[in-house]
Amino acid sequence: MATVSVLNMEGKEVGTMELNDAVFGVEVNEHLVHMAVVQQLANNRQGTQSAKTRSEVRGGGRKPWRQKGTGHARQGSIRAPQWKGGGVVFAPKPRDYSFKMNKKEKRAALKSALSSRVQEEKFIVLDELKLDEIKTKKFAEIMKNLNVDKALVVLNDNDLNVIKSSANIPTVKTALTNTINVYDILKYNTVVITKAAVENIEEVYA
Repeated sequence: MATVSVLNMEGKEVGTMELNDAVFGVEVNEHLVHMAVVQQLANNRQGTQSAKTRSEVRGGGRKPWRQKGTGHARQGSIRAPQWKGGGVVFAPKPRDYSFKMNKKEKRAALKSALSSRVQEEKFIVLDELKLDEIKTKKFAEIMKNLNVDKALVVLNDNDLNVIKSSANIPTVKTALTNTINVYDILKYNTVVITKAAVENIEEVYA
């Protein structure tokens, strides 16, 4: 089992914690991690793009000029794709980009992403993360104490003081243990997680 230091909000070590290898020590499966990221981005797409084909553009019912004898190339419609104002070839139409992944694949991808952060030593465990009031400055100080700039902060409970204090910091995102995903883990350089959140994740995914 990997052992990590447990820090307090001042950035000082207050203990150690053993991580469950079944969650934080698995062999990284890059294919599943990539698939999970592609799936999340695809599922977020609106898919509302639309353009008109030559059959949908208004006008162009009459042949512009006769077939032969003009010296011009033959044309059948002024709404053909080569004309200004004409239709689009293979025009994009509204569609659903989403696709599904198996539950086991999703879990394996998440474990791989978490394990990669542990292996890279970009996984910081806090004994607790509590704020008495909503204060962005105070939250920024905690991140500075931890020497972290771009971080995914994982909480065990919905602590509004912490969540709202971090809301105005563009390089920080907060998430609960049941909302973490592979994309966010990879997008942010460091995972900052409370000890209670680690225990919760191990309970669910081990």
